[in-house]
Amino acid sequence: MATGRPFQLVVFGASGFTGQYVVQEVARVAAEDELRGSLSWAVAGRDRQKLQAVLDKAVAKLGKTELKSEVGIILCDVSDPTSLANMAKQTSIVLSCVGPYRFFGEPVVKACIENGASFIDISGEPQFLEGMYLNYNDKAAEKGVYIIGSCGFDSIPADMGVLYTRDNLKGTLTAVESFLTIKSGPEGSSIHDGTWKSAIYGLADQDNLKKIRRQIGHKPLPVTGAKLKKRGAVFYSDELKQYSIPFMGSDVSVVKRTQRYLHSQQEIPVQYAAYTTVGGIGSVIKLMFAGLLFLMLVKFNFGRKLLIKYPEFFSGGYFTKKGPTEKQMEESSFEMTFFGEGYSTGQDPQQGKPNVKICTQVKGPEAGYVATPIAMVQAAVALLMDKSSLPKKGGVYTPGAAFAKTKLIDRLNKHGIEFSVISKPEA
Repeated sequence: MATGRPFQLVVFGASGFTGQYVVQEVARVAAEDELRGSLSWAVAGRDRQKLQAVLDKAVAKLGKTELKSEVGIILCDVSDPTSLANMAKQTSIVLSCVGPYRFFGEPVVKACIENGASFIDISGEPQFLEGMYLNYNDKAAEKGVYIIGSCGFDSIPADMGVLYTRDNLKGTLTAVESFLTIKSGPEGSSIHDGTWKSAIYGLADQDNLKKIRRQIGHKPLPVTGAKLKKRGAVFYSDELKQYSIPFMGSDVSVVKRTQRYLHSQQEIPVQYAAYTTVGGIGSVIKLMFAGLLFLMLVKFNFGRKLLIKYPEFFSGGYFTKKGPTEKQMEESSFEMTFFGEGYSTGQDPQQGKPNVKICTQVKGPEAGYVATPIAMVQAAVALLMDKSSLPKKGGVYTPGAAFAKTKLIDRLNKHGIEFSVISKPEA
């Protein structure tokens, strides 16, 4: 990774909705013992006044007046390759908060690789993530830089959660199901419509994702032990006493890529399925109507335009152009519960039924704009501080592939994203 640069981290897209919270999180972490006085960082974007306003807001919120003089400001536009190259030359790591990544991600990745900077994003877009692997893995490896996607709520809790579950089972973990539960306070919860747009474009472009996967040409991963049973589109979870549906985010594709990488390192791959709880039967009916309407509209250009123009109407108020209020964020949290099964030490995973089970959990604050900045910034800290534990070669990695041997889970635990074992078999 590059040294002799003025900055270790640059937050690109710092004045965007998510970017401003990433800036505040970097400011908090820069003041902690491990990094105090040693972390040099900058904010980057198109508009100096807006960037200054983000720093002023961080000062007001955190009381850190030194931010005004100590944090650099880099003017940079995603449509201007020269400005992107100039930004990448000045830093060891770019934290990219400019999405949807399918439109704005690749120029930043390209500039980082060409100019020797590593790159972290918070994308939940499999097409972008896997496209970057297809097109840039070899180039990043040549340059010795790390391109690590999905380092926000998508998909650090799921990806690191599976590894945590594996590491806490005495024996061989062969299959995991995760269940996400989002909790909100009296004022409910909402998500900025940037995420909504990413989902619309992603679902509209499924064919392209299949094409990328064909080009990558991976063979199916071997199944060890009993095959994980598929659940229905809506089902009642006896474990959590709630109706559940398959999780629509990037978690399954990210975890699968991690398991593929670990398999290439001679480790047994874990089967994985992700679900989200939706509550009682009333919630299920509402969700089914909204889901069917969404899937109908997303197939057509005029339908996509309607969905993008009226996110609140089509999502029942869940996605908004303003994003959540501070109060909504304070009162929201998430829990991701993992149910794993496998074979006890000494038991051959190719013979007989799984004979050990484990339940673990990852829980944390509001997912989109509190947990995501925490995850992203701690991923950057792990990249800076745990260099000897990273994969030897640069390349395009998932969080689990890059950070499996680092202290990332310990770092997350100390910052409010907590990993714990709920129950395991008596040893």
